[in-house]
Amino acid sequence: MKNKLTFLKDQRILLSFVIVAIVAIVAMINPRFIAVKNLITIFQQISVIGILTMAMSMLLISGGIDLSIGNIMVLSGVVMAQIISTSGNVALAVLAGMITAILCGVLNGVVIAKSKCIPLIITLGTSQMFYGLALTISGGRIMSFGGAFNAIGKTKLFNVFPVMLFVLMAMVLVSYVIMNRTKFGRRIVALGGNEKNAFLSGIPVVKYKVIIYGIAGFFCSVAAIIFSARIDSITANAGTGYETNALTAAIIGGVTFDGGKGTISGAFLGCILMGVISNAMNILQVETYIQTIITGAIIVCAVVLSNLNNMKKNK
Repeated sequence: MKNKLTFLKDQRILLSFVIVAIVAIVAMINPRFIAVKNLITIFQQISVIGILTMAMSMLLISGGIDLSIGNIMVLSGVVMAQIISTSGNVALAVLAGMITAILCGVLNGVVIAKSKCIPLIITLGTSQMFYGLALTISGGRIMSFGGAFNAIGKTKLFNVFPVMLFVLMAMVLVSYVIMNRTKFGRRIVALGGNEKNAFLSGIPVVKYKVIIYGIAGFFCSVAAIIFSARIDSITANAGTGYETNALTAAIIGGVTFDGGKGTISGAFLGCILMGVISNAMNILQVETYIQTIITGAIIVCAVVLSNLNNMKKNK
């Protein structure tokens, strides 16, 4: 009997059950919730946070964390908006935005790897740096993209599926391949599991930390493009809360603070769960401040459950 129930210990299975249960319950209250249009809307709503969750998950599995991903995304977006407004060259803007985000990630990786300081504290500081840079470039004003990314935001394949959904799924697939189908990914998991042993086994710790933070920066630049495709404008404070939501989704999906543990698929399911809950509250017309309370409670529960699971595994 125990062997038959072992699959229930897989957090991805449990998350799938929870998602289906919530969808079924809310659909009984309001059938509009399971309309194809609304289900697509849910994935549109999590498109940005989904990409950032992939970045956060890879960092957590590597033994790191990045509280600056929201502001890296915004800085990348502000750079793109500035170039578009001055030159109108969208290709140059995208290239500059990606380079900016990658350099921000590399900076985080170099400082963390070389100083051996706690990633949480370092990225908390660099987050303010990136926010300040975004403020300086934007002058604190709302910056428009002039519809430069409308093709991504408004184009629908088969007149049903927005292009941004395919971008999201592509980034999830890239994350999965990196972590599960490459030597780099396996070494990143080993690094997160035990950095000292990884070093002794010949893994270049500093190099790998810098690379994984650089990859996270690239993901932030893609998130910036999707953000601009959805809203067509950006402000310096637009990234507030994204790092927390990405961290929450990853933890709900079974990725832990310990490093070396968790899956990309689980993190994505955690993101879907958050999107389903948020959309359900909107459908059921839950007041905004009540939604904030519920979101906070979800974060607390996610961290507590993650810690309890770790304690059980370590016994």
